[in-house]
Amino acid sequence: MALAVAEEDSTLMKLESACADLKKILKASAKMEDKLGKIDKNFDTIEETISAASRSIAPLHSLAMTTKALETRINRAVSPALALVDSFKLAESLQHRLLQLSSRASSLRDSQKRLKLLLKYVDCVDQLNATLNTINQDGEPVIHKLQEVVEFLSRTKATDQFRTHRLRETLVTLKALYETEVDAMRFEGLLDQALLNLQDEFEGILLQARHQNINELSEDKEADQMVPSDLASELEVQVLSRISETLAANDCLDICIDIFVKVRYRRAAKALMQLNPDYLKTYTPEQIDEMEWESLETAITLWIQHLELAVKTVIVSEKRLSIQVLGGIMDGVIWRECFVKIADKLMAVFFRFGEGVARSSKEPQKLFKLLDMFDSLEKLKIQFTEIFEGEAGADICTRFRELEKLLVHASSGVFWEFGLQIEGNADGLPPPKDGSVPKLVRYAINYLKYLATETYSVSMAKVLRTEQIWKAGILSKPETHENLLKEAISNIMEALQRNIESKRSYYKDRVMPHVFSMNTYWYIYMRTRNTELGKLIGEQDMKEKYKVVAEESAYMYQMQAWGPLVGLLDMEEEANDAGVAVIRGKMEAFLKGFDEISQRHRGFYNIPDVDLRGQIREATVKFLIPAYTEFLNSNSTLVQAKSYVSPESIEGLLGQIFDGADRKLKRRDSKDPKTGGGILASVEGEGETKDF
Repeated sequence: MALAVAEEDSTLMKLESACADLKKILKASAKMEDKLGKIDKNFDTIEETISAASRSIAPLHSLAMTTKALETRINRAVSPALALVDSFKLAESLQHRLLQLSSRASSLRDSQKRLKLLLKYVDCVDQLNATLNTINQDGEPVIHKLQEVVEFLSRTKATDQFRTHRLRETLVTLKALYETEVDAMRFEGLLDQALLNLQDEFEGILLQARHQNINELSEDKEADQMVPSDLASELEVQVLSRISETLAANDCLDICIDIFVKVRYRRAAKALMQLNPDYLKTYTPEQIDEMEWESLETAITLWIQHLELAVKTVIVSEKRLSIQVLGGIMDGVIWRECFVKIADKLMAVFFRFGEGVARSSKEPQKLFKLLDMFDSLEKLKIQFTEIFEGEAGADICTRFRELEKLLVHASSGVFWEFGLQIEGNADGLPPPKDGSVPKLVRYAINYLKYLATETYSVSMAKVLRTEQIWKAGILSKPETHENLLKEAISNIMEALQRNIESKRSYYKDRVMPHVFSMNTYWYIYMRTRNTELGKLIGEQDMKEKYKVVAEESAYMYQMQAWGPLVGLLDMEEEANDAGVAVIRGKMEAFLKGFDEISQRHRGFYNIPDVDLRGQIREATVKFLIPAYTEFLNSNSTLVQAKSYVSPESIEGLLGQIFDGADRKLKRRDSKDPKTGGGILASVEGEGETKDF
């Protein structure tokens, strides 16, 4: 019970405390409400004060805004005008600097210092040009804005008359200065004179850019060692490049191009003139045909050397200089045009000579020089195309290809014409009277041997293949180089064989055709054996076509020349009771026939090949001496030992017939009219001829 009473007392105390706190809060709220009322009254008073002040300040604010707008408008016109005046001052300062630099440059002798000063001169010209461009570009808008401001101030009376008058005077002065001085400074003043000076300097430095001694280069270095030289130093290139860009920026690009092309062509042409290319003055087909072959051969050799030298050194060097000097103008378009103009004039001289040679008469000896020319163009083709790449070099590359086409047609034309000449010669000049090898055969075999060498076979095959592709179309499948050349040369060889066979019929003597055929076919076989020509045609084919025919002709020669003598010694037809008279008659007929055939050998039958002559001598000895020995042995009882010519002497006489360079028999004089100084007189110790 007591515990319950205590709890109630505690609760009551808490309630009383809370009631007291609420009373305090209500009193504080009432006080706060009174203060807020007072503050509200103060705000109303302040607002009324601010409104009154605002109404008083409003006219002043409007005036300030008007003044600010007027100031901005005036500044927009005056600030550019002041900048324009500063530009005029800068232009005047730059002109004075140009005069100073020009004066210093004229007195300098050191080339390096002078070039460095020229760079400063070019910088000054560029700055002056930029300044004048700025004046020219900004002048009219600036004057127009200033004029609008002056008119506005005059019309609105926004400022005092003194200031308006000063602005008007400034406008008049600036306008007069712009209208009278700008064009004069651009086209008649120091800038124009400076541009003329730069043109002279540009030409002078280009003239100093010389090629190295090209004549010594051609003598001292091989083709693969020909390296183009730098025509100008790094500083000279920098100056030239800056001058060209400055001239281009000042509407002098045409003059710059004209100077560059003219000067560099003169320098390049002068470098090539060191080679003494006088032969290039003769270039029409008619003039080429009138030249002596030795002179033309030398001229073509020089042409090949000089063309390669010109392309690999002079032309490449000129291209490099063109890029260095003009490469920064118009994205590289200008340097290509200038370079091609220079190179086109140089190459045209070489092209027209090559075209003249290709269009000249188709003489056989020209083939190898035409192939040399074709081969030189083939070697230069890749580099030439790289040098003249792009649209600018299209024309000169086209002319290069046209020259190559002409050489292909000329080379193949000369080759086929050579075959036709061999074919047509069958009814022409008669064969040699002594049965030796005709000059045509010697010439043709040496010609084809030379053509089949590694030096010319590749070029000739390429020419034939190219021509075949042109005729059959690019989609055709031409034969290989080797097959084409083999077929072409085989056709010439067959024509030569037909020519030889037709020549045989000219001889009336029964032995001479076989001597001629033996000599000629043996010559062909021996000269082509173990050579590139023999390997190309085929060694077996050469044996079958030429060696076998030569051996057959040798056999027929033996039968026709010496066979009748062996027939005279045949004893089968003689009776056993043949007397001395019969034997003497046979002996005399044999010696007489031997004498006649020896005379024919001495005067007509010529076997120039030493090896062939030795083989024929050996075969003749084997053919004749055994028959003669047998004849003597069979009739030894009918003839005295000293009354006949021994087999050894006959063999010696055969040696005289076939031996020696002149192959003439040595004879002793005889008073016996029957012998007539023949072979009997050349036998010593064999008795007198009257015994026969």
